[in-house]
Amino acid sequence: MVIDGDRGGMDADHGGGTSDEKKLAWPGVTDHPEPDHDAETAPAGSLEADAAPSPATDASGPSPASSVAPGPAERRPGAGLAALSLPYQIVAAIALSLIGVVACAHIAMIFLHVAPSNTLTKQHGEVVDDWVYPEFEQNWKLFAPNPLQQNVSVHVRAELANDGADSNSVTRWINLSREDGEAIRGNVLPSHVDQNELRRAWDFYTGSHDSENRSTGLRGELSERYIRRIVMLRLAEHGYGGAVERIQVRSAVRHVGIPSWSDEKISTKTEYRELPWWNVSPADLPETDATDRSPQAATSPQAVEAGE
Repeated sequence: MVIDGDRGGMDADHGGGTSDEKKLAWPGVTDHPEPDHDAETAPAGSLEADAAPSPATDASGPSPASSVAPGPAERRPGAGLAALSLPYQIVAAIALSLIGVVACAHIAMIFLHVAPSNTLTKQHGEVVDDWVYPEFEQNWKLFAPNPLQQNVSVHVRAELANDGADSNSVTRWINLSREDGEAIRGNVLPSHVDQNELRRAWDFYTGSHDSENRSTGLRGELSERYIRRIVMLRLAEHGYGGAVERIQVRSAVRHVGIPSWSDEKISTKTEYRELPWWNVSPADLPETDATDRSPQAATSPQAVEAGE
């Protein structure tokens, strides 16, 4: 009895396979899909292997994960001005430009209103006032020094004692400010003394005296001594023969010329302010000259020690 042959026939009768074929555990389930050889051969971490969809996914439609709303990192199109059409974008750009121009004009008008008097406010003062008053009135002022509109120079002349002569000689007027200007002009690193010493000394004097050269405070005498010492130092550089007995200082003031477009009328004629003659004392001289001219120099402790 051939059992294998009978079984083989039975299997053939029932639609089965041969003995070499394996029966399925679940008859209703079809064969497994063939593996994707491309995905297996792709290296680990490859984008093509990760992004390749499986056949089952294509057959069953989009996965639930694909219907999730985009995250915050994704940029949605049509945000801001880009969402507007071209005509509306043009209108928005023009409106923003006009707002910026008006804001800049308003700031400029307020600045001119609170700033000290200048060329622009003299020419366009009514326009500034019309813009500011009454809605934008300001009760404060912007501090700024008034720029110097004058050329001020300091001159000096000296009276020299001539030995054996009946009268002393008077030197010409010496422009000390011009000498400072020549020392500054063309100098990359000008001296602070040349720039400010004489100018500040003259400002000190005019601030402590009235127009009649009378002292207006306790600092008046101090300013006079300061001027005399500076002048005597400058005269020593000129090497005039004879001892200086007296000095006289004056200022020459000339207004800066106005521009051609201005209707302001200012005289550019030089105006002089002469101070009275000052007697020179030993305290006004440099140390060496003061020691030589002082009547007490011979009896001073320093002279006694030098004689020993």
